[in-house]
Amino acid sequence: MSNIPEAILEKLKEQDSVSTFSGSLPRVTASSGSTYFVKIGSPAEAAQYSGEALSLKLMNAAAPGIAPRVISSGTLEISKPYFISEYKDIGSLSSKAAQTLAKRMATELHSEEHASLEGFGFSIPTYCGVTKLSNGWFDTWDKCYASMVGDLLSQLESKGRYQHLCQKGRRVQAEVIPKLLGPLVIKPVILHGDLWSGNAGVDRKTGEPVIFDPASYYGHNEADLSIAKIFGGFPSEFYDTYHQYRPKSEPVHQYDLRMDLYELFHYLNHTLIFRGHYAGSAEKKMDNLLRAEL
Repeated sequence: MSNIPEAILEKLKEQDSVSTFSGSLPRVTASSGSTYFVKIGSPAEAAQYSGEALSLKLMNAAAPGIAPRVISSGTLEISKPYFISEYKDIGSLSSKAAQTLAKRMATELHSEEHASLEGFGFSIPTYCGVTKLSNGWFDTWDKCYASMVGDLLSQLESKGRYQHLCQKGRRVQAEVIPKLLGPLVIKPVILHGDLWSGNAGVDRKTGEPVIFDPASYYGHNEADLSIAKIFGGFPSEFYDTYHQYRPKSEPVHQYDLRMDLYELFHYLNHTLIFRGHYAGSAEKKMDNLLRAEL
């Protein structure tokens, strides 16, 4: 007897009407040999499911196969969101696969051929971990990023903690971001948004790199390289290969400062989620940015 909910079986049969299905969520196997990743959420998680599905679709449109292909998503009659994608058996990212990923990101995912015509930002909320990002559209990158940082600061402030940290953060938002990011001449490209080593791996079947669990938005390509530097970083070959195909943005001498600024977003988010020492790491980044001569 199948452990698969009837509502999900109906969605699967819409894609593969001649197969029978077995297994239990999240892994479902069809008699045709296809395997699916399936999950159902609570009504409160509807926005999170929508953000993930759209993120994966847009990444795959820019770089086919770089992420699991979304097969079906939406809301079931019981008001619960659901998500069906191809299932991938994923192993650790090897040095060789990291170089392949870097090239694909530089030449496909972050290609200006797929730049947004709407501007910087995203059309719907996405979630970086469990943190909801409000998103929206902005005509410049500095305004978009200032809003993203400001959103995290507001969420921290609403918890009644880290007032000193948030005051410094507001200074970075008002003083540093316009000076550091305002002069950049860039186009808004689709980003993964949460690209650390836990969200990347190798498809054991094909040997090709795969990225997943995105929190996408359209922004500066370099922002996608930041979190991997601080949380279980990618091999050094990843960065060398990436910049071989996509050089650092001008002014190059401010690249490290931009990385500090982009890393700050993730330190703030981890402070919001986990508290602990992440607040100290965020403040160190802020101090470095506020001391910099821009």
